[in-house]
This record gives sequence, C-alpha cells and structure tokens, in this order.
Amino acid sequence: MKNKTLFILVFLIGVVAIAQEKGIVKDTISLDEILVKATRISEKAPFTQSNLTKEEIEERNLGQDIPILLNFLPNVVTTSDAGAGIGYTGIRVRGSDATRVNVTINGIPLNDSESHGVFWVNMPDFASSTQSMQLQRGVGSSTNGAGAFGASLSLSTNGIRDNAFAEVALSGGSYNTLKTNIQFGTGVLESIGDFKAEFTGRISKIQSDGYIDRASSDLKSAYLSASFFNENTMIKAIAFGGSEVTYQAWYGIDAETLKIDRTYNPAGEIFDDSGNLTGFYNNQVDDYKQDHYQLHFNHNFGNEWVANLAVHYTYGRGFFEQYKNDRDFEDYGYTPITVDGTLVNTTDLVQRRWLDNDFYGTTFSLLKNYDNLNLIFGGAYNIYEGDHFGKVIWAQFGSSMIGDKFYENTGIKKDFNIYAKADYAINENWNVFADLQYRNVDYKVTGIDEGPSVIDFKDKNNFINPKLGLNYFTDNSNFYLSYAKANKEPKRADYLANNDVKPESLDDFELGWKYKTDKFLLNTNIYYMYYKDQLVLTGNLDDVGNPIANNIGKSFRLGLEIESAISILKNLQWQPNLALSINKNIDKFAEFDGELQDFDNTDLSYSPAIVAASNIVYQPIKNFNISFLSKFVGEQYMSNIEHKNSKLDSYFVNDMLVSYELQTKKLFKSVVFSGMLNNIFNVKYISNGYFYTYDDTWSDPNKVTTITGAGYYPQAEINFLLGATLKF
Repeated sequence: MKNKTLFILVFLIGVVAIAQEKGIVKDTISLDEILVKATRISEKAPFTQSNLTKEEIEERNLGQDIPILLNFLPNVVTTSDAGAGIGYTGIRVRGSDATRVNVTINGIPLNDSESHGVFWVNMPDFASSTQSMQLQRGVGSSTNGAGAFGASLSLSTNGIRDNAFAEVALSGGSYNTLKTNIQFGTGVLESIGDFKAEFTGRISKIQSDGYIDRASSDLKSAYLSASFFNENTMIKAIAFGGSEVTYQAWYGIDAETLKIDRTYNPAGEIFDDSGNLTGFYNNQVDDYKQDHYQLHFNHNFGNEWVANLAVHYTYGRGFFEQYKNDRDFEDYGYTPITVDGTLVNTTDLVQRRWLDNDFYGTTFSLLKNYDNLNLIFGGAYNIYEGDHFGKVIWAQFGSSMIGDKFYENTGIKKDFNIYAKADYAINENWNVFADLQYRNVDYKVTGIDEGPSVIDFKDKNNFINPKLGLNYFTDNSNFYLSYAKANKEPKRADYLANNDVKPESLDDFELGWKYKTDKFLLNTNIYYMYYKDQLVLTGNLDDVGNPIANNIGKSFRLGLEIESAISILKNLQWQPNLALSINKNIDKFAEFDGELQDFDNTDLSYSPAIVAASNIVYQPIKNFNISFLSKFVGEQYMSNIEHKNSKLDSYFVNDMLVSYELQTKKLFKSVVFSGMLNNIFNVKYISNGYFYTYDDTWSDPNKVTTITGAGYYPQAEINFLLGATLKF
C-alpha cells in the first residue's frame, strides 16, 4: 500500500509539472456555483442562511466529519457516536434531527430515501472535495429531496481551477487517528474543438480507534471529476464514493456505567450460560460501501436563459454484523432441534443485516434573468429501490440456519417534484420573492421482516408547498419577512412502528435584519415554526439504532437567532452567534403509569432553549492564525414529557485552532501546518442519548407502573489533531 501511494504521488506531481511546462494552464473559469444556483438562495434572499467558503472549510478539516465542521454555526448541535467526530456523526438544527435536514450535493438529494438520514461515514473526507456549503435554517426555498423541517444543507463540489496543482495532506492525533489525503488537478487544458477541459481527483484514508472503547473506524474514499466547457456550455462528470468499516458504537451506556466507565462500549458482549460476561465479539462492525455518479449539463442560450440538467446514480451495499446471545429459534423462523437427547430452542449466533440499494434519477432547472425579474423553473424525479435482508453466518446450535435469509423485504420509493421561483425588484429598495412547489411521493414496502412478520404497506402523498418573501434594502441593511409551507412524509421506521402514522406539516414565519459594513456584520432573525402532526423523536430507538418518532398533534418553535462578525482590531476578529428558543408541545397526550396523561406545554425533545458559539480569530503575523472556539448548549430533554430521567445537562466546550502557511519557492508552493486542541478544559459532557419506557405489571398485577431508562453517548475529553498540507 505504501509503494502504491508513493507511485500515485510521484505520478500526480509529474502531471502537474508537465501541464505547467507545456503552458496549457489557462485563466480561471468560475462555473461551480451554476450547478446549484436553482436550489440555493442569494445573500439577499428573505430566508435565514449561513455560508462556508472552501477556505473556511479547510481551516478545521483534519479528518472529522462534515457535521463537526458545522458545529459552530448558529443553532447547530452536533454529536459523535465514537466521541471524537470520526465515524457515525449527527447534526441537529433548531432542535430538528438529521432526518429533517435536507442535504444536496450539486443539487442532487443525498438523504436516504427510507430513513431520511445522511450517513456521513459513507463518504469520509468529503469536505476536502467541497467548494462551499450553505445551511438554510427553517424551511428555506424549494429544493430537491425530502422536505426540510429543520434546515437545508447545500454542498457544492470543487470548482474548476485554472492552474494545475497537487496536494498531500497528512494529519493525526489522539485515539490513533490518522488521515492521508492526496489531491490533484490538471488545470484548464485545451481540448477538442472549442471546448476546454479540466480534471481533478482525490483519494483519502482515515483511521481512528475512537474515544469510546473499540469504536474504531477504517474509512476510505475517492473523488474524480471531468469538466468540458466553452463560453456557453459545461458538461461535468463526477464520481465519488467511500467504504467504511466501523466497530459499532451506537448502543450508548446507562447512567450507572457512565459514572464508573464513560468509555465503555456494550457492543459485541458475549455471555456464558450463567449470564457472566466472558468477552466481546471482535467483528461487531458496520461494513458499507457507497458509490455516487453525477453527470451535469449546463447551457447558456445567450438570451438570459440558462438550462441545467443532471442525471445521477448511487449504489449502496453493506451490512452490520452482530453477536446475539441466547436467541429463540422461533424468531428466525426455525423449529427447535434435539441435541444429545435434549430439546434446544435457543442458541448464540452471529447475524448480518444487509442493505442493498439503488438510487437514480434526474434533476433539472431553467433560469431566466430580466432587468428586475429572475425566474427559476425546476424539479426532479428520483427512484429508490432498497433490499433489506438478514443472514445467520454462525450458530452454536442449528447449523441449518447458516446462509439462509431469515428476513427479506423491499422498499420502493418514487419522488417527483416541480417548482417555480420568482424574484422581482419593485425598485431599488423593495424586492418580493415567490416560490411554489408540488411534490408527489409514492412509497411501498413488501416482504418479511424480523420476527418473522409480514410487512406490506403503501402510501402516496401529494404536497403543495408555497413560499413568499419581502425584502427592504437600505445602504447597509436588509430587512426581510418570509413565510414558507412544508410537508413531509414519515420515514420507514415510523411506518413500521405505527400503522396510523401521518405526514406532518409546518408553517414557518421568519422576520430578519441583516446589517453589513466593512468592519461589522450582523444577521438577526426571529422565527415561528408551527407544526401539525409533527413527528417528534420519542427518545427511543428501534432495534438497529434508528430514532423512533410519532405524531404529537400541534407544536411550535419560537426563537431568536443572532450572528455577528466584528473586526475589533486589524488583526483581531470576533464571530459570535446566539440562539434563544421556546420549543413546546401544544396538545401532547401519552400513556404513563397505565393512564392517558396530558403533557401539554412540555418541551419538545432534543430542543435546547440556548445554543451559542464564538470564534475569536487573532493573526499575530501574516499567514499565522490562532482561533479560540467556544460552544454552549443548554439543557434539553430526550423525551416529550420532560421526565427527569430524560434530561441532558448543559455543556460548555472550548477548542483552539492554530494554522501557519509557510510559502516557499522551491519544491512546494507552500506548506500549511495546522493543529487543533479540542475540549481544552477537559469537560466530561454528553451531547446525545436516548430515553425509553415500558410498562411493568410484575411487581403489582393490579397496577401498571411505567419504568423508564436512558442511554448516553459520552463525548471525548481533551484531545488533539495535528496536520500538514504540502501544496505543489
């Protein structure tokens, strides 16, 4: 492997040297943002947004996942199963979990069609191939994919670079973390006819043991793009993918274990016949691969009309492997067997639960610009086909089980949407925005689930989502008012947990003020999000670790978000943000202690009332930056009934980032050294967990008592990452 890496590095440096020697490097062509213009919003749009440039992304990109890189944006809460930001990570925005954050890459939907989640572990180091990110909080403007109830995250991959380049990035740190990254690009080359061409690529490998016991990650990824363009047309082909093998760390630990061993991982526990722990299964892993292919076509017709068309295909396949103690034959569809004259109906076994899926479709948009009117027409049609099945690969008893599928079912989802947007400037001060989307979703699942049990359900939904906005501009200010409607279908786990589950709807009102001068920036907004039949997290998990949600009737979120950037001195800048919110159930009822109880006016789960962040950036000398980053998350509940056992305490965590770019004139153009010290005050905190209940009638047959329990995901104590990037 080392020899192959060295060969590739030498080859890429050679490509760069030849391109520069032959003088075929041309001027910069800025076409990257045109691919996502239909689904993004401008800074002047009447919606709440935050933008990250490539430079801002690179500052903290030492191997951690994209959610962790977004941690210091307003009203964002992130978490890591392994504790250190590598492996399975999650994000919440305005209290809404990742299944309600719509994610697109170059306008192509990324959220899994059935779970609605985004598993960043399947695409490690994707930040290194990202040109920019835009996070729209709230509903935002129409986009492709599942409806956004917390936010929309738009990623744009690397744009066309004029000069040939090669980069080698190495980083490592606590928990045996090591990242290796090689990137290259040919720069703009003369091609066939009047077209020019440009090629870029990346290969990455990340390894980490994780903060939690055995929470190891072995991650690999690659990215390739080819662009062909002239003055009016661009064709861009992109292929990227990743493979991950991570030891499972999604089980969490209870309160007692947290006190005595906060890094304990119960995954893979093996017990003897007396119930004594004898060890851990060493291959209790999640093993998954995912390949993405995108082909984009963009054409400017020369009369202010611009067309975008894309086709895409994603192939995902993999399994997670589990050691199961004392499992009933009946649960696997098998009858008991006789061993040495004794009837045996349970066995220890190892199972693999597989997912094999295809996701493909097209997105399209047409843009028209007039003097004071911008029009966008767009949409998408996507199809998902997912096969779920399980196999036993080892059994203590019952060898006939091995190799057979003990469950198998298929989910098929067709998702069509079309939208129209208009942005009209009434005069130099007033601007109006209108957006109307129609979305049709057809989803069905058939087959045998674990148990075994028959599953057969179908659901069709038609959603109409209007959005309106009004802007008022002065020299330095932008005042805006907007309304956005969103509807969202349940996810697979919701359908399986409740036959009566319903779609949810949201009315989002935003009132904001943006103020900007050379030395001061202020973005502030008030939002009111009113839900009907909101699917909120109960705090419980299903048997594969997915959060379970149910409809709760009416609820709301009312909040204030403030984001600022202040130039205190020429070389000193402060970037604080603050989010204050009230997140409440209006008509919540639930069974507790055998009675239907009213839990009106309780906090929505996983919705802290205070989220704040700060970044102080100091540049003592040229090319040397020191950043002090702080994050505060207020207390929150993991249930919708404000039960004391479901409470997560507030936490305040601080990081320090140092970077220095050494510019040379010899072999390297420059060398960038960077270092990050995370959680510098060694805070023992928890950013995520789960809460469960069950009814107990054993203690007193005449009385139903609800028993509660909780699981917690401890985050890493003080840890560090160091890196160096060599730029050729």
